[in-house]
Amino acid sequence: MRHRSPSENIRTPQAGPRNDWKTLRTLAPYLWPPGQDGLRARVVAALVFLGLAKAINVGIPLLYKESVDALTPRPDMSMVAVPVVLLLAYGAARVLSGTFAELRDMAFARVGQRAIRTVGLGVFRHLHGLALRFHLDRQTGGVSRAIERGTKGIEFLLNFMLFNILPTLLEIGLVTVVLARLYAPAFAVVTFATIAIYIAYTLTVTEWRTQFRRTMNETDSEASTKAIDSLLNFETVKYFGNEEHEARRYDKALSRYEEAAVRSKVTLSMLNIGQGAIIAVGLTIVMILAAQGVAQGTMTVGDFVLVNSYLIQLYLPLNFLGFVYREIKQSLTDMEAMFRLLAVNAEVTDTPGAPPLAVAGGALRFEDVSFAYNPDRPILKGVDFTVPAGHRVAIVGPSGAGKSTISRLLFRFYDVGGGRIAIDGQDIRAVTQKSLRDAIGIVPQDTVLFNDTIRYNIAYGRPGASQDEIEQAARLARIDDFIHSLPEGYDTRVGERGLKLSGGEKQRVAIARTILKGPAILLFDEATSALDTTTEKEIQASLREVSRDRTTLVIAHRLSTVVDCDEIIVLEQGRIAERGRHGQLLAQGGRYADMWAKQQEADALKVRLAEDLAEA
Repeated sequence: MRHRSPSENIRTPQAGPRNDWKTLRTLAPYLWPPGQDGLRARVVAALVFLGLAKAINVGIPLLYKESVDALTPRPDMSMVAVPVVLLLAYGAARVLSGTFAELRDMAFARVGQRAIRTVGLGVFRHLHGLALRFHLDRQTGGVSRAIERGTKGIEFLLNFMLFNILPTLLEIGLVTVVLARLYAPAFAVVTFATIAIYIAYTLTVTEWRTQFRRTMNETDSEASTKAIDSLLNFETVKYFGNEEHEARRYDKALSRYEEAAVRSKVTLSMLNIGQGAIIAVGLTIVMILAAQGVAQGTMTVGDFVLVNSYLIQLYLPLNFLGFVYREIKQSLTDMEAMFRLLAVNAEVTDTPGAPPLAVAGGALRFEDVSFAYNPDRPILKGVDFTVPAGHRVAIVGPSGAGKSTISRLLFRFYDVGGGRIAIDGQDIRAVTQKSLRDAIGIVPQDTVLFNDTIRYNIAYGRPGASQDEIEQAARLARIDDFIHSLPEGYDTRVGERGLKLSGGEKQRVAIARTILKGPAILLFDEATSALDTTTEKEIQASLREVSRDRTTLVIAHRLSTVVDCDEIIVLEQGRIAERGRHGQLLAQGGRYADMWAKQQEADALKVRLAEDLAEA
C-alpha cells in the first residue's frame, strides 16, 4: 500500500459541489448532536428566533409606509395628525427585530462553540492516534494551520451561512411576494432580476478570485512551515551562520504571498465597482416606477418610501455577499483540509475487544521478527531473542543495523511485518496500545521536554502524582539537588524542547519521569551516547539503580555501557550476528571484539588529545 505524504494528506482540495456537500454532511451531526437534548433545544430556539426576526424585519417597512402616509397632507384634511401608535409600533418592531436576532445568537452560541470544540478535539485525538510514519513525514506548520483554519472555518460557516445567507434569501423571497401583491408585477420582476444579476455577477467574479485566495493560503502555510522549522532548528542555523539563507527562504514565500494578496485586493475592488453599478441601476429603475405611480395617483408617498426601504434593506446584506461567499467557500475548503486529516489511516489500531496487557514478570520475546519501512528496504530480518523477566539484555551494532527500529516496534509505533513480539506470552498486537505503553518506560537518546516547568516534565510520567512522589523520583535520578539549587526550583521552566538544560540534566529529568511512571519493562535507547564521559558514568549509575529487578532492554552504541548486561546481542544489517556475555564475545574474536577494539582505540586517542591540549 502506498503511504501518502503529509502534503497529500492536508493539501488544499479543489473547491467543488461534491467536496462542499460532503463537508457539510460531515459537519451536520455536530449541529444536531445525538443524545444531547439541551443542544438540540438550543438549535430549535435559534431557528424560532430567526423566523421571528425576519418576519418582523419584513413588516417594518410596512409600518414605515403607513406612518409616512398618515403624515402626508391630503386635500380633505385641515391638519395632519401625528400617528403615535404607528410610530410606537415601528420603534417596537425595530427593537424586537434586533432583540430576536441577538436571542438567536445567544441560543446558538453554545451549539456552535461545542461543534468547534468537538471537531477540534476529534482531530487532535486522531493525530495522536496516527502511526509514527505520519508524524515523521508531516510538516508541523502545515498541519497546525490546517487545524487552525478548519476550526475558524466552522465558526464562520455557522455564523454567516446559517444566519446571514439563508435568512437573506428567505427575506428576498418574502419581499418579492409583498411587492407583487401590493403593486404592479413590474416591481417584483425588477427587484428579483436586479438581485439575481447581482448574485450571479458576485458569484462568478468571486469564483474567479478564489485562485488568488488559494495561492495566498498555500504561500501562507509555506511561510509558516519554513518559519517554524527554522525556529525549531535555531541552534543549527547559528552553527552554520545561515540566518540570511533562512531569511531568503522565508522572504521568498512571503513575496509570493504578497503578489497573490495584491491581485486579490485589485480584483476585490473590481467586484465592488460592478456590485455598486448593478445595485444603482436596479434601485433607479424601481424608484422611477414608484415615482410614476405617485404622479399618476396609483401610489402614495408612503408606497414610494416602502419600495425604497425594501430595496435598501435587501441590498445592505447583499453588499457583503462577495466577501461572505468567498469566505464560505474558503471555510468549506479549510474544513475539508481538516477533515482530510481525520481520513488519514491510523495504520496501527487496537483489535476490537482487545484486553489490556496482563504483566506478570515482564518477560520480553522477539520471535522471528521482520520489518521494513518500505517494501524495497528491509530493516529487520528474522530477529529472534528473549529478555527474561528481571534481566538486562543489550543490543549493539553499527548505525543502520535496526537497533532503534526495535524500540519503535516494541512500543508498537509500527506493526511487525513478520513474526511477533510478546510480553509474558501475549502478542502485543492483541492487547490495547495504552496498556502496552503503560508497561514500558523509555529513556531515549534525544530527550525532548515540554516548554513547561521541571515539575510538569517529571510529573508527565504519571500525571496527578504528588509533590513528594515527584521529588522522590528526582532523588533517585540524582537531580533533586540540582533542582533545589535553582532560584525557582521545581517551577523552573525548561524552555523550548528543554534547551535551557544541559544534556545530562535533560537525561536525568527523563530518568525521573520514567521512575515516576513505574513501568515493568525499561528501554534505554542510546541513553548516554550524546554525553561526555563523566556525565555518562553518572547517568549510567542512575540507570543501573533504576533498572534493578526490572526487565531491561538496552540499545547502545558505546559498548562500555553494556559490559555488565546478562546478554549482548550484536545486530548487523537487520540480523543477529553474535550473542553472549561481554567476556564470551571478546573471546570469540568476532564482530563484537572488533567493535570493542576500535572503540577502545578511539577512547585512548581522545585521552591523548586531551592530555596534549592540557600540556599546551
